[in-house]
Amino acid sequence: MVVELEPFRFRRVSLDYSRTYVMGVVNVTPDSFSDGGQFQHHEVAIARGRELAAQGADLVDVGGESTRPGDPTPVSAVEELARILPVIHGLRDVVTLSIDTYKAEVADAALVAGAEIVNDVSGGAIDPELLRVAARHGAAVVLGHLRGRPQGMAEQAVYDDVVREVKAELEERIARAVEAGVPRGRLLVDPGLGFGKTAAHNLQLLGRLAELRALGCALVVGASRKSFLGKLTGRAVDARELATAAADTAAILHGANVVRVHDVAAQRDAVLVADAIARQVRGAPGDEGRAP
Repeated sequence: MVVELEPFRFRRVSLDYSRTYVMGVVNVTPDSFSDGGQFQHHEVAIARGRELAAQGADLVDVGGESTRPGDPTPVSAVEELARILPVIHGLRDVVTLSIDTYKAEVADAALVAGAEIVNDVSGGAIDPELLRVAARHGAAVVLGHLRGRPQGMAEQAVYDDVVREVKAELEERIARAVEAGVPRGRLLVDPGLGFGKTAAHNLQLLGRLAELRALGCALVVGASRKSFLGKLTGRAVDARELATAAADTAAILHGANVVRVHDVAAQRDAVLVADAIARQVRGAPGDEGRAP
């Protein structure tokens, strides 16, 4: 099934989905699973965002609260905003920014400060007001798949058919976002690898990602450095870039439009090659040299 995605223009980049886009990650947190503590100081986080943009990131996703598996300590909206607002101010004229939050209050302030995308791991399920905030600002929204809250998501990893159920639950999130006033063309969906899924669930979602294209929204995939890659390879979190490249390649070949990565420089070549192959398979040759 071929689904035509509606192009969307931001201030600095247009997503016309003629290629795969790269979303870099800046976690302004002390406890994120991959890089917690590395970029919690504002100046360091801003420098990291600039570095990712220079390496070829189309988008940079800024987060101020860890949603790693286990029992991360929730932070207040006040603390989250104190972490992320200076970083957004420092990067808004450099690269298109996404705010990684499930709180409406944080999304509102971040969009005022210069972010243009809200990336909600719960897809608006935790705080439905977030969708209305995004609609009011005319922002794009990444609707992630998560059951419950990050603190207890491991207990929700029970599925009869993970792909079918994730698809159905994302359909519900899309309907709620549209009802809240977000145009369908400004919605992207993320199957939520690692968010209340086992390693086997993650592999099934990657292998059958094409089934989610029927949702009619752009697909975002964030496999970068996640624990299922460590289980497969035995590698520590900071040694999973080759595994990430393999997962991103599979995702792109199965229809991902955006890949979310921690190290743009390490992943850029894999994205370029996988993207060129995918476009050949989909009958759109001729852009093999076009870089993200």
